[in-house]
Amino acid sequence: MSALVPVEHTEEINARILAVSEDRIRGFMRHPFQAIAEQSGVPFDTVVERIRAMLKAGVIRRVRQTLLANKLADGALVAWKVPADKLDAAFEFMFKEDPFSGHVVIRSTDREVSGSDYRLWTTLKVPAGTPVSDHAEVLKRLVGAEEYLLMEAKGIFALGVGHVRRKTMEIGERADEPAKMMTTEATPLTEEEWKVLIALKGELSPDEVCAEPWAGRAQQAGVTLEHFCEVAERLDKKGVLGRFSTFLEHVKPSQAGVRVTRFNGLFHWRVPKGMEERGGGEVGRHTIMTHCYWREGGPRFGNVNIMGVVHGSDRDLVLQHKAAIDKHLAEAGIPCDYTNVFWGGRSEIKPSEIDPKIYREWHAKWKDVAGPVI
Repeated sequence: MSALVPVEHTEEINARILAVSEDRIRGFMRHPFQAIAEQSGVPFDTVVERIRAMLKAGVIRRVRQTLLANKLADGALVAWKVPADKLDAAFEFMFKEDPFSGHVVIRSTDREVSGSDYRLWTTLKVPAGTPVSDHAEVLKRLVGAEEYLLMEAKGIFALGVGHVRRKTMEIGERADEPAKMMTTEATPLTEEEWKVLIALKGELSPDEVCAEPWAGRAQQAGVTLEHFCEVAERLDKKGVLGRFSTFLEHVKPSQAGVRVTRFNGLFHWRVPKGMEERGGGEVGRHTIMTHCYWREGGPRFGNVNIMGVVHGSDRDLVLQHKAAIDKHLAEAGIPCDYTNVFWGGRSEIKPSEIDPKIYREWHAKWKDVAGPVI
């Protein structure tokens, strides 16, 4: 029966659902699919049928409750300088063998710029209190990287997806006010909260796309559904939960050859010291930005300090969005004397693991391996 259900993200009803389900369900909700139905105006049974079908077809690659991992773990954006003949193998290792590396992307530039020889980019999370460099050093040994640069987030201004919703955004579209900066200070949790969090964060199966998606997770955590939801709501109030989201496969084409996006640009800006929060707020208020951070690129990357990502189906359109942001920064009185674009090529995305037990097990497995293993 599901084979007869439309699964392309461009189909009218699916687009209405996805415009909500990608990034409009904030925090924890006991009944997230009912909330998607209410906000999209699509009947609940249809929402369940369509999300299940898109998930089975691979159009949606995962459905899950996201975490604000910056509140639960230490992390960084990592740029890796890897020998050209090891680049693809290093990519494979980071994606398949390291659960703590999330986004794994091979990037390139239109011309030689500061840092353009750092082709492999990853996001990295480790349990709170653990030096990120400890894990990076092991990865460097295992993949034979020449160098790496850790760029920890000093502030977050935008963090979301919404690829379907962003397809129709106007050039320069922005919020009425600058984006507020979120901090990256870790939030302590109780043992029970960790148990519920670990059960909560896993990807939902098609069968769990239903009226009570958390029933099985409560059993996994060894508590009643009512108590599970109470703890989840407490976690939400602590500010460690993100959105409930359907993540589209936005890089690879669907079975019918349809792509959600074709291009993603990692934009870098250098604003004067002391203006990073204001500059990030002005960049992050542009609704086309899926991510926007204050990160220090250091001398290797021209001392840039504001970084953000824009996705799109048309390369020129992506650059038009960037031009509008550049123009707005100038009009807002924020000087920017250096900027560039790192284009995303081959990429894979998975949630970064943050479980301390899995971290210890991973390091025990690899501690005596001399490397490189690729």
